[in-house]
Amino acid sequence: MGPAPGRAPDGTYDERGAIVAAAELVAAHVAETANAERIEHELRTRGVTFREVAHSHMRWLADVAGAKPSTLRDRETVLGEPGVPRKRGEGKTLGHVMAALGDRPAAKITTREIDALLATISATGASASTVNKYRSAVSAVFNHGCKPSTFALPANPVKGADKRREPPQAPLVFYAPDEIEAIARALAEGRHRDPAYPAVNDSERMARQAEDQQDAEMVRVAAYAGLRQGELLALRWRDVDFAGSALTIARAMSAGVESSTKSGRVRRVPLADQPAAALDRMSRRERFTSLDELVFCNVFGRPLDGSALRRRYKRAQVAADVRPLRFHDLRHTFGSLLAARGVDVVTIQKAMGDSALSTTSRYLHARPASEQAQAFTAAFAPGTDAAEAISA
Repeated sequence: MGPAPGRAPDGTYDERGAIVAAAELVAAHVAETANAERIEHELRTRGVTFREVAHSHMRWLADVAGAKPSTLRDRETVLGEPGVPRKRGEGKTLGHVMAALGDRPAAKITTREIDALLATISATGASASTVNKYRSAVSAVFNHGCKPSTFALPANPVKGADKRREPPQAPLVFYAPDEIEAIARALAEGRHRDPAYPAVNDSERMARQAEDQQDAEMVRVAAYAGLRQGELLALRWRDVDFAGSALTIARAMSAGVESSTKSGRVRRVPLADQPAAALDRMSRRERFTSLDELVFCNVFGRPLDGSALRRRYKRAQVAADVRPLRFHDLRHTFGSLLAARGVDVVTIQKAMGDSALSTTSRYLHARPASEQAQAFTAAFAPGTDAAEAISA
């Protein structure tokens, strides 16, 4: 049956109903506008707090800047509320920044308050670099808040706050090839494992052996190809070009999430015989060798836990009786060994994916001074042509 005479069909309005619906829409819009004006008035009256600016900054980092997960996690730690349990590991955030500035109107925070905050952090025994990291994070929040498109804060009070003087960088330390192999052997032989907890059956024993062999080969690839740990964890078999003797580094793991490389660029790394042999041995395993699968993975073919890997590496150092260098120092080993053998700094920079040549220049300390001394001697010899000395 159709609608009763005089009634509008379902889903439509008659004249009176349309007027009522339009009035309701207008009223809702007026109420929404009034609420927005009220919020804006409150912000103008009391001033937006530092906490609100910080939260806006974090959203901008994630949604607009596309910051890496590790960057976001680090910034969340610095700007966290006091006493919040950490997402990774034990303990709670100290919350120095929010305790001092969180409820303060951002526009009224002074440089004196920033200096007091930094002094509080320094008093905990934090290093100069840690204090400066806090300073940089707070400054980034204010820079975000000063934008006309955000809160139009009048100034950034951090600019006038003193930076801590950091000690000069110590010369890079690195392993010799025999030390790399000693660590790899300790891993492959399972000497880093606690003998009090042996495998309970053959299946677990085989799984452990496979993991130990993989860790050993990963150490070799890290030291002989110069990859960052995140790049190792994201490496897939399609990135390995045995025929072309190269690795394509296009991505990295950041806080367990696959992301772009640190520089945001793809690079092609020459694959020397040593890392190629390690990867060749890995390619002969029974599973996880198709093009889209990870080169270094857990028993389910999923990404490895970087923290657990570093713990195994440290125990292997002890078992191998070598110097306790960081996992990242395997990358420094790559650059330093190349520099020591006379490879030019630009070639090293391209292989390592460093954004600035000054970063790669740190490896030149490994080059024997005797080589340079010989060149200097030739340059100062009587009768040496200047052009010849330069070309030499």
